[in-house]
Amino acid sequence: MTRTSTCVYHLFVLSWYIFLNFYISREAEDPRKSQIFLNGGQWKYLTFLNLVLQAIFFGVACLEDVLKRTKGKKDIKFVTAFRDLLFTTLAFPISTFVFLSFWILFLYDRELVYPKALDNIFPVWLNHGMHTFILPFSLAEVILRPHCYPLRKKGLTLLAAACLAYVSRVLWIYSETGTWVYPVFAKLSPGGLAAFFSLSYIFTIGIYLFGEKLNHWKWGDTMQPRKKRK
Repeated sequence: MTRTSTCVYHLFVLSWYIFLNFYISREAEDPRKSQIFLNGGQWKYLTFLNLVLQAIFFGVACLEDVLKRTKGKKDIKFVTAFRDLLFTTLAFPISTFVFLSFWILFLYDRELVYPKALDNIFPVWLNHGMHTFILPFSLAEVILRPHCYPLRKKGLTLLAAACLAYVSRVLWIYSETGTWVYPVFAKLSPGGLAAFFSLSYIFTIGIYLFGEKLNHWKWGDTMQPRKKRK
């Protein structure tokens, strides 16, 4: 794909995520639908946080596309490095985790994650916009543009910090309101919750490593992290 086509693609996906975030924010003002966002607002859901994250990433990708055309590669190294760090450590792992975890639980027992009653509140296309299309967009980004992965220790540390921050928010909401963000948590004992969160993090690490391998398969050794010389 040419550089112009990549720019158009980034702009298209950015526009899609901006539209989704705007649409959901408007829907949250509906009295009937606002009940879903009680005790923590829409930002208690990883799905919505991911949509904002994807909008930020593709916004940075668009900015990098424009600056690369106007200033050249050498003058925008910081923007390129930030784009790569954001995608490799957060945007790709989290979007893939949301897709896989949602659909695995949905197919097992949808009441654990997306009760059937929500079908009367949110249209089907919105559900797919939040939980399905996010993976093809992330995979397309891997195929269309090389991304320099950070040293594995650094990348996994940043990912762990993001995971810990979200789990802490989930636990804080429960301690303050007595309600869980997702129905599946109410079905688990304290030990079960600890196991669930631990396995989810291990799963996310696996996704991170998969993204690293996929990037290497497509673009070769040129985009692998270089260790500092002593």
